[in-house]
Amino acid sequence: MKIGIFDSGVGGLTVAKEIKNLLPNQPIIYFGDTARTPYGTKSRETLITYAREDAAFLLEQGAGLIVIACHSAASTATDALKEGLDVPVFEVVTPSIEQALAKTRTKRIGLIGTRATVASGIYEKKIGVLDSEAKVIGQPCPLLVPLVEEGWLKARETRMIVKKYLRPLKQQKIDTLVLGCTHYPLLKKVIQEKIGKRTEVIDPSLEVARAVKNYLNQNGGIECGGQVKDRYFVSDIGPATQEIVRRFMGRRIELEKV
Repeated sequence: MKIGIFDSGVGGLTVAKEIKNLLPNQPIIYFGDTARTPYGTKSRETLITYAREDAAFLLEQGAGLIVIACHSAASTATDALKEGLDVPVFEVVTPSIEQALAKTRTKRIGLIGTRATVASGIYEKKIGVLDSEAKVIGQPCPLLVPLVEEGWLKARETRMIVKKYLRPLKQQKIDTLVLGCTHYPLLKKVIQEKIGKRTEVIDPSLEVARAVKNYLNQNGGIECGGQVKDRYFVSDIGPATQEIVRRFMGRRIELEKV
């Protein structure tokens, strides 16, 4: 079964990479909507429209399963996609919530993400259904995405900004932190250092990859061999796109503009 993955840009490649690590023989079709990024500043109605268009494109390419790798789209458009599609839909929010609840000891869970993701309240809503005693403390971190895309992963300025963003969460004594953006796993080491080793950091890219693998295992959809052809589509290729993609994947891949 071909796995279709979409994101507002190239950040969702962290999800594609984790899925590929767990399912090396599974063909992947990736679409990054680089022409319309960022999604984090868009309205709910616009996000739903974009998500439907992105999923439709992946289905046209033969995807039999859809993964919403964009937290902004996942937090607003998941229900709309599930209602309108006849294929399984996975997203980065639910697996990370389940893992956060499994790991927290104090029921104080931190969340960092785009303004749209934090403002959506989806984490509070879903966690509240599963555990009414758990509390979510959200912190928008709008500067982290451009820092990652500039490659400033170890820069002093990045470390200072991460520390400043995480300070309110440390003051709230969280013991679990959800990385609510697909760019953030590239800053995981810095984030872990600044939040402290006693705080469990949840990487949604890994969690959704595990969820997809479990589904395919249970439904007999795992490919066991043969030649695998992965395809990576973007809606625009800028001067720095290839270099940013290389940072995410750790290697150069062929991008197709659509």
